[in-house]
Amino acid sequence: MSNDDFLFNEDIADSSDSAAVNTAPPWLVLVVDDDSSIHQITSLVLNNFEFEQRPLLLLHAHSAREAELMIQQQPDIALAIIDVVMETQHAGLELVKYIRQQLNNRRMRLVLRTGQPGEAPEEHVIRDYDINDYKNKTEVTAIKLKTLLYAGLRAYRDICIIEQHKAGLEKIIGCTTSFLQCSSLKEFASLILGQVAFLLGLEREQIYCCAAINSANQHNLALDVIASSSPGGVKGLSAEVIEKITQVQQQKQSYHGADCFIGYFTTHKGNENFLYVSKSSKLEQSDHHLLSYFSHNIAIAYENIRLRELMRDSQRELSYILGEAVEKRSKETGSHVKRVANYSYLLAIKAGLSEYDAEVIKLASPLHDLGKIAIPDHILNKPGKHDADEWAIMLQHAELGYQILQHSTNEILQMGAIIAQQHHEKWNGKGYPQGLSGHNIHIAGRITALADVFDALGSDRCYKKAWPLDEIIELIRRERGQHFDPALADILLNNLDAFVAIRDAYPD
Repeated sequence: MSNDDFLFNEDIADSSDSAAVNTAPPWLVLVVDDDSSIHQITSLVLNNFEFEQRPLLLLHAHSAREAELMIQQQPDIALAIIDVVMETQHAGLELVKYIRQQLNNRRMRLVLRTGQPGEAPEEHVIRDYDINDYKNKTEVTAIKLKTLLYAGLRAYRDICIIEQHKAGLEKIIGCTTSFLQCSSLKEFASLILGQVAFLLGLEREQIYCCAAINSANQHNLALDVIASSSPGGVKGLSAEVIEKITQVQQQKQSYHGADCFIGYFTTHKGNENFLYVSKSSKLEQSDHHLLSYFSHNIAIAYENIRLRELMRDSQRELSYILGEAVEKRSKETGSHVKRVANYSYLLAIKAGLSEYDAEVIKLASPLHDLGKIAIPDHILNKPGKHDADEWAIMLQHAELGYQILQHSTNEILQMGAIIAQQHHEKWNGKGYPQGLSGHNIHIAGRITALADVFDALGSDRCYKKAWPLDEIIELIRRERGQHFDPALADILLNNLDAFVAIRDAYPD
């Protein structure tokens, strides 16, 4: 193919014109042709070419094989102008197949050029190959080549934007799924920071993030910071950040700037939600779109998790009230159930249970003696030792508690049924009412058994005085592997200060 066959009817721009150097990231365009003059003329025509304030960087390959290696090394090539006939009659067509089918690259815009159109009929090529344009070299002029570049780069840009939005949407869906799995505001707050970083493709350390709530009842801004990459709540926020959030709160709309993003959303209860995000580099428009959708999801998720926490608080209070009612009926302190609940939670966490499971055990453990509500007063409050008949009636409280709770569909009450029935089982199988042993006893039953005994021995009861702490420790050591799960007994003994601190926090 000679240079004379490549016709430019328009004048080629003078390449000697001086211009300021454009430092923006360039568009990568690959020219694949075995004719060196084609590369020279293409470079000359496209000298100083820019699209959306970004320059052009031409890459040159003189064979299909050379182009394959170059594309492997430069996966972000926006446009490739490929000759059909090179080392073989259909080398260019085979290169198109390689790009689309083997590399599975659907973004790159592909334009075929040929000086021998009879070798690859245009209709056949357009129909059977995933190309974006087909040109005869004899019809390509300077203006047509530039027009081809504008069209190809626009298409590539739009495809990249669509892929970015698709990837962003997938990230938002993934983030939302994670929020749905949160069981507490603490967990939710921690997740916000990580998910914002994930959304922007950054590390936590590379962003500044703050999520805050303003109560609808407050006339003035009174932020409740639920998550911040700067510790210290509101006090940890700079005056500049607080000022910007205040402006957003006054204007009642989100702020989109190159320096930061501040999302503003209200819930159906009227609470105002803010998400402040900044990073060391400029926030792009795509970042703002993703953060805008994400902050809306944060507002909804916060409302749902807060509602769950309120329901959990209500359940906790009901559990305490029921447990305390039983304790007061037996003339014992209601602080016992609170201590047992906190002991149980600590044992569960130290035993490796999840935060969620530990919290369920904590909420259910106050119901461990619920069955005592059916025990007659003269037996329940007898100051002396029970006779055989009385003791037989007392033993029934475990099964009675289970029967009261077993038909509930509430998971906390279901756990309460298990604990009520099994907290008097023993590791060695000599407990009641079922004589279960070892791991056949539910972990919640084993946990509450130890927590209940540890607290009961240290408290005054109608039938005994409180034991000194060293005697309680000695009994737990002696009953390790007999009455108590040995692993749980070790946890209590190895973390005694934490358990004593709980005891001191809830005195009789």
